[in-house]
Amino acid sequence: MNGNRFGRLFQVTTYGESHGDAMGVTVSGVPAGVDLDEDAIQAQLDRRKPGQSMITTSRGEPDEVVVNSGVQDGYTTGTPIGMTIQNKDARSGKYEPYVTAPRPSHGDYTYSAKFGTRNWGGGGRSSARETVNWVAAGAVAEQVLDASEYDVQIKAHVNRIGEVEADEVSFQQLLENSEENDVRCADPEAAAEMQELIGEYQERGDSIGGSIYFECRGVPRGLGAPRFDGFPSRLGRAMFSIPATTAVEFGLGKDAVGVSGSDRNEDWTFDDGESFAHVESEEGDPVPVGNDHGGLQGGITTGEPIYGEATWHAPTSIPKKQHTADWETGEEKEIQVVGRHDPVLPPRAVPVVEAMLYCTVLDFMLLAGRINPDRVDANPGQYHTEYHPSSPRNE
Repeated sequence: MNGNRFGRLFQVTTYGESHGDAMGVTVSGVPAGVDLDEDAIQAQLDRRKPGQSMITTSRGEPDEVVVNSGVQDGYTTGTPIGMTIQNKDARSGKYEPYVTAPRPSHGDYTYSAKFGTRNWGGGGRSSARETVNWVAAGAVAEQVLDASEYDVQIKAHVNRIGEVEADEVSFQQLLENSEENDVRCADPEAAAEMQELIGEYQERGDSIGGSIYFECRGVPRGLGAPRFDGFPSRLGRAMFSIPATTAVEFGLGKDAVGVSGSDRNEDWTFDDGESFAHVESEEGDPVPVGNDHGGLQGGITTGEPIYGEATWHAPTSIPKKQHTADWETGEEKEIQVVGRHDPVLPPRAVPVVEAMLYCTVLDFMLLAGRINPDRVDANPGQYHTEYHPSSPRNE
């Protein structure tokens, strides 16, 4: 099975199944000299872990991360960082009825059709539990960016559940409000309506879809290459890798279909030193007047905020009775999926979206040479830790 690696220089390689011993990730391409805070990695995992509220699965996973390599006395060494997260609360017995009778709209049949076998407990490798690895990697990427000279800020929130849509919010509101409720919506009134709607679907044994708005600030212009290595091309791939994603948009997104070229096109002006504080530019630089393109033109970043939206379908594991076909017995039968499942995905997907944004931005920063891939402070041979007795020079 291929497709377990993401990134070009900042590479994330993962392993693990939902009900296996552990989940694991190897992160390569981390520059040396980063003061890596393992508590900060754990804090991001805590945002994603199950059992946070009444609108998440009750599976009791502590999701405690163990850093196995790539760090010496708290600093990254430039070698691969290995991390593992043990699975503590797997109950595979509930999945035995579906070994040869696939659950509707899951990966059960397609995995078996491709490989002739699969780890069927909890969905195995196709389970969204695998994203715990991505969040751990994203937390590392965030700390590398924080240690650089760039002030990259990334935030996301749930902007829609079913037919309940949040009002447009500022980036400051995203930072201040999105973690203040279980739904992770920065519009408090909409959050309350969303939670009520989710509860209604839970009561009738069903689920509901939704979407997440994301925004990146402080990303310099000039990242990305046209065509297959364009910034939106690779970020779109990252977002579509998240289980249950059905759409990804940048800027105006699908609304651009009804906007004329003259209205969407952004005139150019010069940075006057006052009006473009939100843009990564200097006084006198050409800058677009607006940002309907979402901070991306020609597949390359403009220095403006990068923003967009990703959409998730309703969770497929629901307790309502459904029908399946057992390929071993040749029988069509009624099944009821039991277990502990989320009634809605976006609230727990917010930290996953942010993690993939951090991984993507850092990878492009390393590829463009904006961050030294060897050592984050660009001073190879100079050390800030006591464990190294001398400092070799590279002059």
